[in-house]
Amino acid sequence: MQASSAIPSPSPRTLESPTGPHVRIAYFIMIHHKPEIFKNMFQKIYTRDQFYLIHIDKKAKQDFIEEIQLYIVHFPNVYILDSMNIVSGGFNIVQAELNAMEFLLNVSKEWDYFINLSGEDYPLKSQNIIRKFLTTNKGRNYLFYYDQKFYRPDTLQRIQNHFTELAYVISSFIYKRSFMKNVIPYIGGKWFMFTRETCLFLTNNKTVMDFEDYYLHTFLPADSFFQTVLMNTSFNDIIVNDDKRAVLETSLFQNTQNTFNYIQSLKSGNQLFIRKLNKKTDESIRKYIEESYLTPLPYINEVERELKRNNRQNN
Repeated sequence: MQASSAIPSPSPRTLESPTGPHVRIAYFIMIHHKPEIFKNMFQKIYTRDQFYLIHIDKKAKQDFIEEIQLYIVHFPNVYILDSMNIVSGGFNIVQAELNAMEFLLNVSKEWDYFINLSGEDYPLKSQNIIRKFLTTNKGRNYLFYYDQKFYRPDTLQRIQNHFTELAYVISSFIYKRSFMKNVIPYIGGKWFMFTRETCLFLTNNKTVMDFEDYYLHTFLPADSFFQTVLMNTSFNDIIVNDDKRAVLETSLFQNTQNTFNYIQSLKSGNQLFIRKLNKKTDESIRKYIEESYLTPLPYINEVERELKRNNRQNN
């Protein structure tokens, strides 16, 4: 484990594929509680030749912080980012991700993809399978995005009003303002997989700073900042409208048929991670995830699927 300062990168051990070495991933994991769930996930994604950066929320309890620090001290390629106070609905989560990109770019030139995770995420597939997928699709970014005005007009007040993030809450003092000129707002989700080149752009381009200045005073910018930046720049043609996350919501599983259907959707899809998996998750779902962990992903034509999705949205 390393602190957030200039540090030599660890000696890599590459995983080989039939067509050459797999890409390497730089993982950024944001945590604030539930250490055992984090450890279970971390053990699944850890390899000695990749890079891992942990952010512990400033509000986390001291015993949690100490437990995590003692746990990761044994891993030479794991780093801790300076803690920020993550306010629900505020910009600090975006700032932490930008800080993480910059930090990992400085740590090593040997990674190809940046993936953000929470401490409650879990991999659906082995690192070998995930890295093979990204190697095959190298150069593409993955995140959900939608034209905010067209598909989510109900959320426009989040960006058309000026919000101020305080130490622990968003200020109740809000006022109307004009949105950025000649920019189309987009919205999606907070989870993504970005290429190294995309991270370099996001942390070093002056145009991005204009977006930062504006989105600093929006509500829930983590759902729209990266979408709006990338879709309004030259990066818009390398984005796949998918974050590769499956989501577990308790409301989905009212009966065994719902559970069966969910497992079938996991079998037919090519999601790489699942959110909110825990001991309360239906046993049959947890069993399927463990049994299919080493099963190769089904082939899915990403471009064709996206065209079909766009056609459905436009009808």
